[in-house]
Amino acid sequence: MSQNQRCLPGVLLICATAISILIANSNLNEIYNTVFHHTNLIANFNLHMIINDFMMAIFFLSVGLEIKKEILEGSLSSIGKASFPVIASLGGVVVPAIIFMIINKNTPYLNGVGVAISTDIAFAVGIFMMFKSRLNSSLKIFLLSLAVVDDLISILVIVFLYSARINLKALIISSIILLVLLGLNKILNIRKVWPYILGGLFLWFFIYKSGIHATISGVLLAAIIPSSKDKNGESMSDILEHKLTKFCNLIILPLFAFANTSIAISFNSNVVDASNLVMGIICGLVIGKPLGVVLFSFVATKLHIAEKPETASWISITEVALLTGIGFTMSIFISELAFAYNENVVNLAKLSILTASVISIIVTQIALSLKYSRLAVKIKSIVRQ
Repeated sequence: MSQNQRCLPGVLLICATAISILIANSNLNEIYNTVFHHTNLIANFNLHMIINDFMMAIFFLSVGLEIKKEILEGSLSSIGKASFPVIASLGGVVVPAIIFMIINKNTPYLNGVGVAISTDIAFAVGIFMMFKSRLNSSLKIFLLSLAVVDDLISILVIVFLYSARINLKALIISSIILLVLLGLNKILNIRKVWPYILGGLFLWFFIYKSGIHATISGVLLAAIIPSSKDKNGESMSDILEHKLTKFCNLIILPLFAFANTSIAISFNSNVVDASNLVMGIICGLVIGKPLGVVLFSFVATKLHIAEKPETASWISITEVALLTGIGFTMSIFISELAFAYNENVVNLAKLSILTASVISIIVTQIALSLKYSRLAVKIKSIVRQ
């Protein structure tokens, strides 16, 4: 895959977001709201719900397959390989969560802690590829692994913090469907994808009815889909992940951004303790994420719990860590769940997430510029000598 192709998802996300914000602050906003929020397409599902509840389940299926692949044969396949990005990711969750909770201690926004802990895989890697010539290219795997673990933690946060009241009957049916799909894999040895996709649709429906967020069905389905290799060295899991990655990066994520970043920019938000929410999200993402990643990985290395990649310096790791402040997709998704009771709060949270993402990119650019400016000065001084 060329560098331009790797950058494309990030570019599409930026374009979709920009267009959505422009529409929200224009005369087209009413038409936008009618299409996405006020028109039911299937039963009681409007377009916004279809994107956030159904299409994002496909995205989580893709993420789940990626996590599974890394656990089975990739950078998370052994304790030695996994420890550095896993511990770094834990730091990138714990530190921003603490910062957010301290700032929002006496406000009604504590349940929004999940907004400040997430890194957007597609966006962060897209920006990494844009800066590739000035970053340590070997750390792309570190960033990917860190973001994968980050997504796994975010998924658990969604399950435990943002699921509605549980419908036990629907949950039992979901469990039965999951067992049937497991039987197709382990007992009947079915190696065709359509039975799993069909079963996955039923799984999605009953998990939605259960009160647990329906997107979790994608992760559960990913765990069930066969990953054993055929004679060509490929598995159903690998093939499906490859196909879904393109679909998610080029269609679902830009569509999600377009449907969820329609933010009317207004300084009269009428939100109580608005500054706490804004500062909690921005400081959590921009400061907490990279600080946690570097601090935890550095301490783990000194305690010999993890091993730093040989080809990477702490400066280069810090430069990559700055990109983890790009929360975007997952952060916006969680803000929709955490603050669903108040549209003004959701919009303010989204605006804070976008601001944090832009700041993270700018800070990375400045850090790289300063680094190469110093390098240029040294080279000039050496040449003169």
